[in-house]
Amino acid sequence: MHFLFPTFPAYFTLLDKLGWYALRLGSIAVLAFLLLPVVVIIPLSFSDSSFLAYPIEGWSLQWYRDMWNSGDWSRAAKNSFIIAPAATLLATTLGTLAAMGLARTQFLGKGFITGLLIAPMVVPVVVVGVSSYLYFARLGLNDTYLGLILVHTALGAPFVVTTVLATLQSFNHNLVKASLSLGAGPLETFFRVTLPVIAPGVISGALFAFATSFDEVVVTLFLAGPDQVTLPRQMFTGIRENISPTIAAVATLLILFTTALMLTLEWLRGRRK
Repeated sequence: MHFLFPTFPAYFTLLDKLGWYALRLGSIAVLAFLLLPVVVIIPLSFSDSSFLAYPIEGWSLQWYRDMWNSGDWSRAAKNSFIIAPAATLLATTLGTLAAMGLARTQFLGKGFITGLLIAPMVVPVVVVGVSSYLYFARLGLNDTYLGLILVHTALGAPFVVTTVLATLQSFNHNLVKASLSLGAGPLETFFRVTLPVIAPGVISGALFAFATSFDEVVVTLFLAGPDQVTLPRQMFTGIRENISPTIAAVATLLILFTTALMLTLEWLRGRRK
């Protein structure tokens, strides 16, 4: 209730209070506008109608059963849970190492290297998809799991680099020096001193990398073959060819899954603070 009825400082005028309420009401309205398209899809997944339409006349779990029993959706889910964790593991490892190297050393061209590492965050995904398709065609990596994992790693690594770099800004490097002076090797120092301190940043970056890989559809359209179809691509295909409430069921599960990831991320941020 403090959010809606706060205790204003004595120097707040009536205009200040009205501005405060206007700002928060505007923020709530914008948030509701952005969330409404996401929320309305959830009831449709429990409809007994064969069409995505309101009002809902009856309720059923048939579309969840259809998703569970469908070979196409099962294969897509399996592929997503193969590609996304593999890409996340690679992106987290490489991004953490890159961030530590950038934070500990000063060298000519450091800014250029940093910009190059985070470039996939700003380059249009369709450009990444086209260039990857043309380059991987020569290497025989199109229509392979390895090709998808490598590109998803490149897309997710910048999130790990930025979050770990931010965490390292407040890291006390004297802890590393103390560990080395007491006889611990560099590897032992990293796992027993450095990693526990920067773990919230590493995990946050890993969650962002996982979400990026799990939700990616543009690159997958270019690189994936029939055996590498992921959930987002299967949804794209279903919307284009045959709109079924099964898509609403899959979307609902993805919404819950993504919400759980974001709540975990916020919990980690709270622990870091």
